Amino acid sequence: MKITIAQLNSIVGDFAGNFNKIKREFEIAAKNGSELVIFPELFVTGYPARDLLERNEFIKDAIVVNKKIVALSRKYKSTGIIFGTVTLNKSKYGNPIFNTAILVHNGKFIFSQNKTCLPKNDVFDEPRYFEPANKINVFKFKNEILGISICEDIWTDQGWLDTKYKFSPIKFLAEKGATILINISASPFYVGKEAIKYNLLKNHSKKYNIPIIYVNQIGGNDEVIFDGRSMVINEKGNILKILPSFSECVESLEVSGKNNISGQKFKPQEEIASLYGALLLGVNDYFKKCNFKKAIIGLSGGIDSAVTCAIAVNALGRENVVGVSMPSEYSSNHSITDAKDLAKNLGIKLLTIPLKDIYNSYLSVLNDQIGIYEDVDVTKQNIQSRIRANILMSLSNKFGFITLNTGDKSELAVGYCTLYGDMAGGLAVISDVVKTDVYKLANFINKDGEIIPVSTLQKPPSAELKPGQISEKELLAYNIVDPVVKLYIEEKYSVAKIVKKGFLKENVNFIINRIEASEFKRRQAVPGLKVTKKAFGVGRRMPIATSYKLKISK
Repeated sequence: MKITIAQLNSIVGDFAGNFNKIKREFEIAAKNGSELVIFPELFVTGYPARDLLERNEFIKDAIVVNKKIVALSRKYKSTGIIFGTVTLNKSKYGNPIFNTAILVHNGKFIFSQNKTCLPKNDVFDEPRYFEPANKINVFKFKNEILGISICEDIWTDQGWLDTKYKFSPIKFLAEKGATILINISASPFYVGKEAIKYNLLKNHSKKYNIPIIYVNQIGGNDEVIFDGRSMVINEKGNILKILPSFSECVESLEVSGKNNISGQKFKPQEEIASLYGALLLGVNDYFKKCNFKKAIIGLSGGIDSAVTCAIAVNALGRENVVGVSMPSEYSSNHSITDAKDLAKNLGIKLLTIPLKDIYNSYLSVLNDQIGIYEDVDVTKQNIQSRIRANILMSLSNKFGFITLNTGDKSELAVGYCTLYGDMAGGLAVISDVVKTDVYKLANFINKDGEIIPVSTLQKPPSAELKPGQISEKELLAYNIVDPVVKLYIEEKYSVAKIVKKGFLKENVNFIINRIEASEFKRRQAVPGLKVTKKAFGVGRRMPIATSYKLKISK
């Protein structure tokens, strides 16, 4: 059977635009002799639609599109369409809608399969909206027997997820005689997941001796990024077709339940390259889908703002990015120079607005309360940070720019950041990237020539809010902080287990105490792009007002 896989970027609630993409690719594929065109999970509505799914009018609009796709299928009577959408639960019990894969052909709904396994971990909350499938079956189409599933339905084997499922849809479909397995997905990206997905799919195909077609959406929707990387795998576990990451792509190929060609070995992308690609897509789609045009970024001469700015320029174009240098009396000469050199290398406009007069005026007003002649304590450091945020937000208001936050995951984890200061903005580009990985991104950006100044890479990180300030002297070395943050947040390791990894007990205690004490800050943080297994954001829901503390080693 000639099958077309359509790895496309949907927009939540853009029913007309999403339908037009289905229409365009269906007509092209049908004219080229494709017998089946497959689109991703919930493509009609966009994913994740979150609480829009609780709006009756939203569901009605989706059902209208479902019917339009059925009518569209009459145009080319030899070609079927599988697409992801919502359908109504007509039972008196349970949630009102299903997450459904529909197969239409020649103007008719000929088969539908509701999602069986509804994830409720990390960024997912599908049991909040959907009713799970109450039945599952295969369907004969043309000369093949299709076993259709949706995203989480393939993740039921032990060892892949924290969630364990009693029922395996893939096993059931294989035992019912499926000759081709089809999984439509909206599976979010994180660094390293590509290889996990391939091994998962390979295991299914080899275990049941059936080829599998995996069609994943691409795009950034709020914090969540979908990488695509759709795959067709033969019954021996080898790749017949693999689509690129982070870009729309439509490909056709012959797939049969028997005698597939040998295929190719799987080779994952280099991790820093995939991280960079994900951040580019996340920034681009956030602006495009929210109808934003231009970004403004505070350029301190440091590594975080440099990497954020380089990503923004690549994602949005240099004409759409403005940098602002806001030197204080504690800013080093090389930091000011580095900001200028970065702007020149990227070809962006750079505004320079010194802080000194504003800062001194601020302190003068507060003299009776905080004392202007005291040392530069944390109160005065935060005043500088908040002045910078006010400047950026004023420019944002005046010119319609969106302020990009430049804080990284290491700082956000341990609270080395200022509420209403450097935590301000519209999107936090690298908030899920630890400091040591920020340096790796900088080197990746510089691989074809210097964009980020070498001196930015060489100098120690500093907030430069007081004389001689060095971040690692106030915290710990980032090559200690970062692995502890990853183990504690992303891998959910206990304190004792982290210590067994070779870290000093007092260092682990220091870092984790900082993490837990900073929850109130993170609750007020800017939305950030998720690129790891566990980000600070919608997928991590920790209480602020709690007397419970995870056990810290004595």
